[in-house]
Amino acid sequence: MEPGSVENLSIVYQSRDFLVVNKHWDLRIDCKTWRETLTLQKQLRHHFPELADPDTCYGFRFCHQLDFSTSGALCVALNKAAAGSAYRCFKERRVTKAYLALVRGHIQESQLTVSYAIGRNSTEGRTHTMCIEGSQGCENPKPSLTELLVLEHGLYDGNPVSKVLLKPLTGRTHQLRVHCSALGHPIVGDLTYGQATGQEDQPFRMMLHAFYLRIPTLAECVEACTPDPFLSTLDACWCPHTLVQPLDQLVQALRAAPDPGPMDGDPGSCSPSVPLPGPGRDPQETEAQRTSCLQWLSEWTLEPDN
Repeated sequence: MEPGSVENLSIVYQSRDFLVVNKHWDLRIDCKTWRETLTLQKQLRHHFPELADPDTCYGFRFCHQLDFSTSGALCVALNKAAAGSAYRCFKERRVTKAYLALVRGHIQESQLTVSYAIGRNSTEGRTHTMCIEGSQGCENPKPSLTELLVLEHGLYDGNPVSKVLLKPLTGRTHQLRVHCSALGHPIVGDLTYGQATGQEDQPFRMMLHAFYLRIPTLAECVEACTPDPFLSTLDACWCPHTLVQPLDQLVQALRAAPDPGPMDGDPGSCSPSVPLPGPGRDPQETEAQRTSCLQWLSEWTLEPDN
C-alpha cells in the first residue's frame, strides 16, 4: 500500500447510505487538534465533499472504530437513519468481522479459541493498555472470545511468524492484540503488547488488518472484503513457506455463514445513554451524543482509536 495521503483513499463498498473504506495504517479516524495533518475524515472531505453532513462534529458518522495502527475495513454511515441501523447491529452483536495478522512464532494448532477475560491495566505507566484477568493491575475484566485460524507459517525478516485469521466474537478494547500477546504470539509490529518478548524489531507498521466486515442492517447488508496486505509480493520481509489452510476457503465460509442472531437480555452498560439516531430524531448531533456513542462503540467494537 502506498504511503498515506489525502488523495490515497480506497473505497471497497458504496451505496446511498454507507461507505466502507480500506483505512491506511497509522491513520487516525478524526481529530480536532491542529497537529493532525492527515486523518480519514480529511480524506473523506477531500473525495466526497458533497456527502459531508454539517449536523455532525466531523462531517461523517463512523459506525465503529479502528486503532490508529490498524488498517482495513471501516464503515461510514452517510445519514442519521443509516447510522442508527448500524448502531443497532453492533448493539445486538450481529456484526461479523475478521482480521488478518502476522504474529510472532509458529503456532502449531491450526485453530484456537482464546477466552482470556480482558480488563483495564491500572499499573503505573500502563494505564492506556489492557491486560488479561489474573495479571497484575487488571481491573474489571470482562469475558472475551476470539477465534484464531492459522493460514501460513513463514519468516518475517528472518524470524518465525504465522499468518492468521482472527475473528473477535466479543469486542473488547485491543482484544486481538491482547489475546495474541497472552498466547505468546504477539502481533508483529505491536510496540504496546509485543515488546515484552524482546523480539520486536520495529517493522514499518503493525501487522493487523481489518479484512472482512458484514453489517446486516434491515435495509441492506453491508459486506466488504479488503485486499490482503500481507503478501510476499508487497513486503519482501515476509517469506511464507508452509500453507496451513487457504484464505479463499475461509472467505467463502465467512460469506456463507448466517448472521449472528440478536443477543437476548438487557445489554446493560453496552447500550448508549442517549437515544440511537434514526428517523424522527432531532437532526442536530451534539458533541455529548457523539461522545456517548463512541464510548458505547468502544466497548463492542475492536480497536478504538488511541
